[in-house]
Amino acid sequence: MTSPLALTKPEASTSTFRTVALASLGGALEFYDFVIFVYFAVVIGQLFFPPSQPEWLRQLQTFGIFAAGYLARPLGGAILSHFGDKSGRKRIFTLSVLMMALPTLCIGLLPSYGNAGVAAPLLLLLMRILQGAAIGGEAPGGWVFVAEHAPSNQRGLAVGLLTSGLNGGILLGSLVAALTNSYFSTIQIMNGIWRLPFLIGGMLGLIAMLMRRWLSETPVFEELRKQVMIPAEIPLREALRAHKRAIVLSMVSTWALTAAIIVVILMTPVILQTTFSLPVSAVHFANLAAILALCTSSITVGAATDHFGLERVAVPMYTFLIVASLALYLGVIWKPWSLLPLYILAGLAAGCVTITPILMTRMFPAALRFSGISFSYNVTYAVAGGVSPLLVSWLAHLHRMGPAIYVALSAVLGIIAVRFRRDEEA
Repeated sequence: MTSPLALTKPEASTSTFRTVALASLGGALEFYDFVIFVYFAVVIGQLFFPPSQPEWLRQLQTFGIFAAGYLARPLGGAILSHFGDKSGRKRIFTLSVLMMALPTLCIGLLPSYGNAGVAAPLLLLLMRILQGAAIGGEAPGGWVFVAEHAPSNQRGLAVGLLTSGLNGGILLGSLVAALTNSYFSTIQIMNGIWRLPFLIGGMLGLIAMLMRRWLSETPVFEELRKQVMIPAEIPLREALRAHKRAIVLSMVSTWALTAAIIVVILMTPVILQTTFSLPVSAVHFANLAAILALCTSSITVGAATDHFGLERVAVPMYTFLIVASLALYLGVIWKPWSLLPLYILAGLAAGCVTITPILMTRMFPAALRFSGISFSYNVTYAVAGGVSPLLVSWLAHLHRMGPAIYVALSAVLGIIAVRFRRDEEA
């Protein structure tokens, strides 16, 4: 079968750059909506569960609701990707932002336990599940959308820009939480200020949805429709049947991605405070710098793959992640003052996360691309999101270098996935 991607080769244009910019902005806002929950977990736990409960139980229930968003990702991704492969990328790409914006807006309007009783946490859980379903379609859909819009010699850059935008949502959430806690007292936040980040996120999400309506369908999908190559059966079923190798390697590569994001970016600040007894303010500032470095590196890595090839970039970047992670944890043991520069290096190394979506967009044929990527990415992320925090916390308890060793082993998996891949497209 002739590859549809080979039949249509988008040219670089102002329209292409606008498409990538709008997609990246929408992705940042959607990821902001998804992660802002965790930055206000303590407040949410106090407001949405009985005050008579012990603090540890309230926090356990709150993080359980947060985790529900991860568990909903595979199902939401499977449904959205099915229609993305059957009906078009643009329609689902726009829908996912709406599906995220509305629940985020609703969370900011929900009654507390004191006003609604047990209905309050149940409504919160429902909103979180809807958020998870939306995010399950956002990242895979975004990667497919920009890769199929970009010319062949700029696909890595396009994917890198979108990945930077997604990570930028984490940075935005961290900044908003920091500013809120800096300018308002705990009592003010408890009395209603906590709602503002959710209301703002929901409104920005609706604006992003309107902006995405200006985007056009990808040339690749238009060619599929023109050539009557839309899959007749369920795309995911076909992907699981005929592209097992691509799915396995995509899942392996995604595990490496989760190690860089979940461990290096999200868990390391807590580990540095609890296991290494570093001051909260220094850790928080270093983490912000690392996320900014990650956003920058994501773009650089994507552009580099266009010029040097995927494998020539992937192997050095994963090796860099191994070295930088070990250096970060060793450095704060020997010289705590080195935290900031070492965490920035780790953030730059974490830019290897761009390799995973580039790898996945190459391994699946266009007709099944959305479904294949969505299944591989979301299932792996759901498992990693549940397993990694527990496993890494246990490893940190056994030895302070445990988290860095986990990241290093995961990076080796990333190298293996790249070395054994088979690209569907030339």
